[in-house]
Amino acid sequence: MEIIAAMDIMDGKCVRLTQGDFGKKTVYPLKPLDQARLLEDHGIRRLHLVDLDGALAGRVVNWKVLERVVSGTSLQVDFGGGIKTGQDLETVFSCGAPVATIGSVAILDPPLFSSWVKKYGPGRLLVGADIRSGKIAVSGWTRDCETGVVEFIRSLLGEGIRKVFCTDIGSDGLMKGPAFSLYAEILAEFPGLDLIASGGISEIEDLYRLMEIGCSGAIIGKSIYEGRIPLRDLRPFLDA
Repeated sequence: MEIIAAMDIMDGKCVRLTQGDFGKKTVYPLKPLDQARLLEDHGIRRLHLVDLDGALAGRVVNWKVLERVVSGTSLQVDFGGGIKTGQDLETVFSCGAPVATIGSVAILDPPLFSSWVKKYGPGRLLVGADIRSGKIAVSGWTRDCETGVVEFIRSLLGEGIRKVFCTDIGSDGLMKGPAFSLYAEILAEFPGLDLIASGGISEIEDLYRLMEIGCSGAIIGKSIYEGRIPLRDLRPFLDA
């Protein structure tokens, strides 16, 4: 199972939110590049970089942070937050991200999303299914849609997307464990899906359980920042 470290950026700093609430923000001391290098030094190879300012503004804001991380490390970075237009996507790719994380556009503007898949290929787009009470949330988790997760993922499969990360917003940042039952239900419905778990991962045992369920990856954020999962304990996954 692939381990992906999360880094959320706001005002140029590393932060973590609780349940996506911008009013419940924790700011961490290391600068983004220093944090990225620390992760790399401990064997992390993949970084999930989220532009929270961009998610709120509806356009990519922290592209300079992306440039610094890509040029200053060898991490494979997927970057998301505020990607609403073709120009936003070009900016992300031109700044060095091999993969762009897409959320709102995939559900709010399917024709535009479909055109991106055709232009760049499904491998360069990582789609996020952010779930609140069974429904998809968009625009930095500030707005809930009527579309359910099963319906949304089925539409993605129709576009050729096979890799999706899924965040249970109710679990995110609470350090009480991920939404195991949600992931099991999704994989039961779509057994061939490459599903990445996100939100609530608080101890190393969570990773083993997610692997048993069939998740192909896990995005870990707050538990790394706060030492709940020491980076050295991730070695069995990183060396596999």
